[in-house]
Amino acid sequence: MKEVFDFTKEKMSKTIAVLDKEYGAIRAGRANPGVLDKIQVDYWGVPTPINQMAAISVAEARILVIQPWDKSTLTPIYKAILASDIGINPQNDGNVIRLTFPPLTEDRRKEIVKDIKKMAEDSKVAVRSIRRDSIDKLKKMQKASEITEDDLKNGEEKLQKITDDSIKEIDALASAKEKEVMSV
Repeated sequence: MKEVFDFTKEKMSKTIAVLDKEYGAIRAGRANPGVLDKIQVDYWGVPTPINQMAAISVAEARILVIQPWDKSTLTPIYKAILASDIGINPQNDGNVIRLTFPPLTEDRRKEIVKDIKKMAEDSKVAVRSIRRDSIDKLKKMQKASEITEDDLKNGEEKLQKITDDSIKEIDALASAKEKEVMSV
């Protein structure tokens, strides 16, 4: 039975980690290197993340500087950023690429908060699905006479507690990201 709980905790932790990573990529008016995580640059025929090709630093609160280790990759990085959906036009001065993040409008902030809430809700659905699968495993174990009915009931309660804790963590992440977006 312990392996079911361990499996459940691990899957739920991974779901929360994915949500946290997605939140890191949300642009909140401040320069955040996380917005570049999903952008891949064609480097010698291999899709490569920008952070593996260049030093990325925050020059000012709203300016991100990308300095490629190999100058010949400046143009491909520039084109990949242009082709991406981050909504920022890069400036290429021949040595570095600068991304200037415009301040967010109130409407855009509200849209971002809606996206944050939707991502949180999707994660909660995933967590509940993991709980359902784990309960099914416990029921199969009970049918196979591996555990008693009392063990099943106690197991379901423990799984519910694990689920509740995960959902609280998701809510805390969402709330923190909403505050960040609305306070910039």
